[in-house]
Amino acid sequence: MAGTADDPIAELLTTYNELNGSTIEELHQEPSPLEFMRYVAKNTPFVVRRAAKGWQASRTWSAAYLKEALADETVNVAVTPMGLKSSNADSPTRMEGSGELVFAKPWEEDQPFPEFLDFVIAQENEVAASTPSEIRYAQTQNDNFRHEYVSLFAHVQPDIPFARIALDRDPEAINLWIGNSRSVTALHKDNYENIYVQVLGRKHFVLMPPLCQPCVNEQPLKPATYVRRGGNDDAGLELKLDSVGEGEGEGEGGGDGNVPFATWDPDTSGPNETAYSKLAEPMRVTLDPGDMLYLPAMWYHKVSQSCLDDDICVAVNYWYDMDFSGPLYPMCNFVRSTYMSQS
Repeated sequence: MAGTADDPIAELLTTYNELNGSTIEELHQEPSPLEFMRYVAKNTPFVVRRAAKGWQASRTWSAAYLKEALADETVNVAVTPMGLKSSNADSPTRMEGSGELVFAKPWEEDQPFPEFLDFVIAQENEVAASTPSEIRYAQTQNDNFRHEYVSLFAHVQPDIPFARIALDRDPEAINLWIGNSRSVTALHKDNYENIYVQVLGRKHFVLMPPLCQPCVNEQPLKPATYVRRGGNDDAGLELKLDSVGEGEGEGEGGGDGNVPFATWDPDTSGPNETAYSKLAEPMRVTLDPGDMLYLPAMWYHKVSQSCLDDDICVAVNYWYDMDFSGPLYPMCNFVRSTYMSQS
């Protein structure tokens, strides 16, 4: 029973909560490399308010500016159904008919950037002639800023100096994110030290440390991908299970191709809770334009967003490979194995 003195997992979570607050530390200037390394060593997040206000992107970008700058570009867009919270990209979703819980990946297609941006803005304003049947989000996590959006790359820093010096490495990937308030990223974790910079709109983060693995009800989910029905843009989207070959290599899955993924939503009490979910004390932080977040490796995070005057939300993040040596990674695996052995 969670919360009893003879339950080592409950004791671990309770002790962590007692020693660490649930309010994120706010800085008003970027840390030095040494100061940053202290946060990395503790695996503790922070936010630097207005850190990127001087960047060219922060000073000049707007919806109109981006539409003109990328007028002749075609970009990759993730497309998912609209309406259900579980219909967002890369999230646990129930298959229509069978009700089986799967790891749903978005349909991806190339679209002219102006067409994509017009859709996102119209949907945010709800001025379309009919209610849109899908959510579109530019969210390719493949170093897209240095490739797909390279014409804009000079408008941001090529790296984050305090992170590059402290970690002694360049960013593995730099990604640009463009969407509206309908795009929500489900609770998940990444094996990267993540520096996240808000440019337009606001991002709302729910953060939980890696030790909260027993709280999130991680399950091995079959991977599935949204496809357009009959290949028709107007016929809607449906989920199709991937073949084993397509699913292999996702996340930390085994040879069966299943994807271990959190199924508990910290904003929804009840569904998919574990005996330990109530012991989680999430941090919550909102990034305004120009703010910079350090999201430590392996921290669980759920991300939603809201738009301001431009009716779009734009951010850029820098992924630095985590150091797998030291106690963090094996300790997290130990906690996971201990919890799974009790389940």
